[in-house]
Amino acid sequence: MSRREALTRTGVGMGLLGLTQLFGDAGLLTAHARGEVDSINPLAPRKPHFPAKAKRVIHLFANGGPSQIDTFDPKPNLQKYAGKPLPTTNLRTERRTGAAFPSPFKFQKYGKSGIEVSEIFANTAKHIDDICVIRSMHADVPNHEPSFLLMNTGESRQIRPSMGSWVTYGLGTENQNLPGFVAMCPNGMPLLESQNWQSGFLPGVFQGTYVDTKNTDVEKLLEYIRNKTAPSGMQRKQLDLLAQINRAHQQARPGDAMLEARIQSFELAYRMQTEAADAFDTSREPKHILDAYGPGEQARSILTARRLVERGVRFVQVSHGPVQPWDSHDDLEKNHRRLAGQVDRAIAALISDLKRLGLFESTLIIWGGEFGRTPVVELPTPGSNEGKVNGRDHNHWGFTVWMAGGGVKGGTVVGATDEFGFKAVENPIHVHDLHATILHLLGFDHEKFTYRYAGRDFRLTDVHGRVVKEVLA
Repeated sequence: MSRREALTRTGVGMGLLGLTQLFGDAGLLTAHARGEVDSINPLAPRKPHFPAKAKRVIHLFANGGPSQIDTFDPKPNLQKYAGKPLPTTNLRTERRTGAAFPSPFKFQKYGKSGIEVSEIFANTAKHIDDICVIRSMHADVPNHEPSFLLMNTGESRQIRPSMGSWVTYGLGTENQNLPGFVAMCPNGMPLLESQNWQSGFLPGVFQGTYVDTKNTDVEKLLEYIRNKTAPSGMQRKQLDLLAQINRAHQQARPGDAMLEARIQSFELAYRMQTEAADAFDTSREPKHILDAYGPGEQARSILTARRLVERGVRFVQVSHGPVQPWDSHDDLEKNHRRLAGQVDRAIAALISDLKRLGLFESTLIIWGGEFGRTPVVELPTPGSNEGKVNGRDHNHWGFTVWMAGGGVKGGTVVGATDEFGFKAVENPIHVHDLHATILHLLGFDHEKFTYRYAGRDFRLTDVHGRVVKEVLA
């Protein structure tokens, strides 16, 4: 029994209104009182604090930690010390590290901006004049789990609402027949699974809807999306009756966020029957579009992301694969070339496609992992990369994230790591700063975009963060 229900049953339900301000079980009554959430339809479109170019987000999450040195942050000075200790002390990382490890990939200047990009992202590089490369990102610790949470929820230790949940809480969604927030990952979930798209203390309706994009059959991709035992009219009558029963049950439990989320999920599932099958069926695309994105599960996921935002979905996260595929402690050259090859063509096609549809300027694209990798080789560890000296350890001191689209200043580089790519030294940008900037591009003042819970006004950026103005167009 919840605290709210216990208070109601003991005859002091009126005191609950005051206690909600103090304790804020789910913050729902407080949010309703502020007019922040539509009690009838919490996913109804809403306006942000101020006008913004970005209206939707595609987050391409390279889970596992891609190496900045081998993708978007060239460090030719490493060649001078190849196989030798760096002239500076190696920073503390998760495992022991050794000598300098130059990138096995060639870099080339692209576009009018002349920004250098690795050969493994040659297709993406053709759009470099539309991209802002942030080379001075940094996080808190060199461990996957807390860094996943920090990047996705703004908090590395405790359960907090995900970035996608915050965005849908603030903006609602433009299509009531599809989830406002979709999280896709082929062949399984990323590390920490649903914690990456959790709604935390926000109402459950803002949690991400997970889809395993390994399936091409829509009936398997979206299990039970169609009711094969009852026609639509009969389903509507059943849901109406169920809604009446639930609302009667809810009257004794006002503001119960879990019950409200369950009611909304029934309604969304019913509405999805009319549109979800079409949205997720990439086979309906013309051949030249399919060819542009290329083959494979990651390419199909990125194409699906475009189809979803085209239909009004507010936030789409595409994880590269289960657990942490970019985690290259050994065989980095082979692994990074393979992983980049799975998405490079599709990322380039996504940018071109959004331009063709007139959506690029209003869609914010984000690419990056939870941290980067060391410029020095990881020393062998028994039972892990034993006998191998061709990989990099985790590096939270400095890494790269890039952004493109809605309100982003393309053809720019923001910040820098040291001459070897170990630590952010010029305009260091923390994950909180990245989140503040993302919210700004969507029209929110991150310091005022809050939700009252447990007596405190929480926000995605906690008590930190600054808007990185160099990113803004």
